[in-house]
Amino acid sequence: MNNALLDIVGHAAVAGALVLTTHILLGRQVLQRGIIFIDLAVAQAAALGAVIGSLWLNADHGWLQQAIAAIAALAMVSGLHYLEKRWPDIQEALIGASFVLLACAALLITASDPQGGEHIHDLMAGQILWANNTQLFWLGLATLASLACMALFSSPLLRFYIPFALAVTAAVQVVGVYLVFASLIFPALACRKLQGKAFLAGAMLIGLGGYLAGLGTSLATDLPTGPTIVVTLAAAALLGAALTGFAQGRSIRYNRADP
Repeated sequence: MNNALLDIVGHAAVAGALVLTTHILLGRQVLQRGIIFIDLAVAQAAALGAVIGSLWLNADHGWLQQAIAAIAALAMVSGLHYLEKRWPDIQEALIGASFVLLACAALLITASDPQGGEHIHDLMAGQILWANNTQLFWLGLATLASLACMALFSSPLLRFYIPFALAVTAAVQVVGVYLVFASLIFPALACRKLQGKAFLAGAMLIGLGGYLAGLGTSLATDLPTGPTIVVTLAAAALLGAALTGFAQGRSIRYNRADP
C-alpha cells in the first residue's frame, strides 16, 4: 500500500471515528426516545441546505455551505422539538413526512442542474474515501461542540436536539445520509442491553470494525465505499448483538447455578 493510499484510508478512518464518537451517544438517545427516523429527517435537512449552498451560492465545501447546512438542520431540530411537546403521539409520523418532503425538495431543486443527480448521490452515499483536512476540521469541531452540549446541559433541546443537528450537519457532508443513519442506529441497537462503559466500548468496537471492514472491502473490490460500509456495519452489528446475547445468557446461567 503506497503513501497516497495510506493517506486516503487514514483520512477516511479518522472521519469514521469522529462520526461514531457522537453518533453512538446520540443513537442511544434516539432509541430511548423512540424517534428512529429523526436522523434521516435532520440529515436530509442538512443535505438540502448543502445543496442550496452549492447550487445557488456556489459555496462548495466552504464555511458558507457549512453555515447554510447547519441553519437548515437547526431549524429542523427546533421544529421537531416543538412537535415533541405539541403532538408527541404522532411525532414519528411527522418526522417521516418531513423526511419525504425534504428529499423531494432536494430533487426538485436539482432537477434543472446537469450535475444535480451527482450532488444528490454524493449527499446520500457520501464521499468518505475522499475526506480532506478541511472536512475533518469541521467534523472535529462539530464533534467537540456536540460532546460539550451533551456534557454540560440537561434540557432536551440543548442536550439532544442541538448536538444532534451539529453532529449530523458535519457528518452528512462527509459520510452521507445512509452512513449517518447506520452509524446512529446499528451500533446502539446491537448494544442496547449493555450499560455504561460496556455500551460505549461495545458500540465503538462494532462501529470501528464495520467502518474498517467496509473500507477494506471497498478498496479490494472497487465497490462504492459508503454503501459498502453500511453493509459491513450491519454485519458487525448482527455479530455484536449475537455475541452480547450469548455472553449475557451464559452470565445468567452461571448466576443461577452459583449456590
